[in-house]
Amino acid sequence: MRYLPLTPDDRSAMLAAIGAKSIDDLFVDVPQAARREGFVDLPRVAGELQVERALGALAGRNTAAGSVPFFCGAGAYRHHVPATVDHVIQRSEFLTSYTPYQPEIAQGTLQYLYEFQTQVANLTGMPVANASLYDGSTAMAEGVLMATRVTRRNKAVISGGVHPHYVASTETVVHAVGVETQVLPAAVDAEAAVIEQIGPDTACVVVQTPNVFGTATDVTKIAEAAHAAGALLIVVVTEAVSMGLLKSPGEMGADIVAAEGQSIGNALNFGGPYVGLFACREKLIRQMPGRLTGETVDADGTRGFVLTLSTREQHIRRDKATSNICTNSGLCTLAFTIHMSLLGETGLRRMALLNHETALTTRDAVASIPGVEVLTPRFFNEFAVRLPKNATEVVDALAAKGVLAGVPYGRLAPGAGMDDVLLVAATETTTAAHIAALKTALAEVL
Repeated sequence: MRYLPLTPDDRSAMLAAIGAKSIDDLFVDVPQAARREGFVDLPRVAGELQVERALGALAGRNTAAGSVPFFCGAGAYRHHVPATVDHVIQRSEFLTSYTPYQPEIAQGTLQYLYEFQTQVANLTGMPVANASLYDGSTAMAEGVLMATRVTRRNKAVISGGVHPHYVASTETVVHAVGVETQVLPAAVDAEAAVIEQIGPDTACVVVQTPNVFGTATDVTKIAEAAHAAGALLIVVVTEAVSMGLLKSPGEMGADIVAAEGQSIGNALNFGGPYVGLFACREKLIRQMPGRLTGETVDADGTRGFVLTLSTREQHIRRDKATSNICTNSGLCTLAFTIHMSLLGETGLRRMALLNHETALTTRDAVASIPGVEVLTPRFFNEFAVRLPKNATEVVDALAAKGVLAGVPYGRLAPGAGMDDVLLVAATETTTAAHIAALKTALAEVL
């Protein structure tokens, strides 16, 4: 059998070796109520050609982001990725050494990780960055855990402007080790309410800028208040391109930066895989999760690269490990590095400025529609609007007209009382024709 290579004799021998009478004995700890009765409702047997046709038909029901006017964001953004990126990451030199787990990594892999770290440090305005984490949300969780280790406190104050999915991911991780989280109420300009919640038991304050509603905020005063109380400031960024135009987290006093790097070099990809950016102050480096690549010279004085810091359980005593992260988002990191190298500082700034200008044009078009209220006071490439109808129903109606109008906030935070709020994003891929189509379709639906 092609996919089930074990024979009945093989299975009997394995069961005998572990002392089980039957395969059913392996599931005795699973409650009967949790077990499925019978088979999953799928075709039992199909040839490869038939499977391809069936799956192709299912895929054809999707609406690709590039095939219609597209204004979705909320943490995942459609940007132009040059063909060069895809070409280079598929070169055999990278593909054959893709599993960067151990210290014996090839010099080429170590070098691009080193270059990536340099790019992230420059982008975030921080002195040191690691070789990436899994994605932005888990990077935020690792940042909270790191802050509790540094401050020896056990409470995180989280702004109501942080993406609800990031909050949920973080709570899942940190509650398992007893860290308390205080999540403030959702608000378009939520950062102003954070300072008064900082107390002597606060390990860290977590803010996002631009936040989930698109609001861009200078968090310098929050940093000052956090530091005065002995707490750390964690700045979350879900749109990496914004750092090409706005003041960097480091300039605003961040101690830790947890960001999503998908916008640079990586397509939407149905939600993943993505790449988490993580940077911090130099004095905190020993508590940083993940791995750090450093530059050195060999016995002959030739430049080389090594894993300078790898504080995971496989390399040091478990009680000294900062996290159980084994590796980094290697291929996505490489794509990020290539795209950033192609852009350079000037290209990134031009790209960021084009995003902002396009978003302003989109805002003006949407704001001209009767009944639509723009909520976000200052933004980069995304803003929130209040509609006179349920946002999910409006999005569904516009999708039927061939326009993907944005992300309903109620989808991210059910029960938050913001079911009439729509998040609208525009990037350099948004054209004047796309904006006109959105305006026309939205006016018709409303």
